[in-house]
Amino acid sequence: MASTEPERENREEEAEVHEDEDTGAQVAPIVRLEEVAVTTGEEDEDALLDLKSKMYRFDKDGNQWKERGAGTVKLLKHKQTGKVRLVMRQSKTLKICANHLISSGMSVQEHSGNEKSCLWHATDFSDGELKDELFCIRFASIEKKVVLKVPFT
Repeated sequence: MASTEPERENREEEAEVHEDEDTGAQVAPIVRLEEVAVTTGEEDEDALLDLKSKMYRFDKDGNQWKERGAGTVKLLKHKQTGKVRLVMRQSKTLKICANHLISSGMSVQEHSGNEKSCLWHATDFSDGELKDELFCIRFASIEKKVVLKVPFT
């Protein structure tokens, strides 16, 4: 058995030498992809808030809360007009699950069932048509919820 140990060590040394060796092989890509400019619609806006959260909307027909999405909620202020809007995109798909202006008449209320959550009414355009919705958003901590309330006041 003692004779196999040096052989094993020699094989390991040879393997290390072969790994570092440049073979000179060239692999050409099968498909060439062109760079595509992506616009988000947020180019003329500054982010006032950018937090991870989970959003729900109240379904009046079913009389229950339905999850709208989990992802990043942003408050965006337009550089020229100064208008602020709330935009939320789902984490994996980046699909918009909330998109509405913050107006002076809007107010955020505490959710009685969860201290990390807020409620508000808004006319939303995330589905491509204007709809009056009741939203609930839940954050990981109470501190993050307080940051959301500032633009509404």
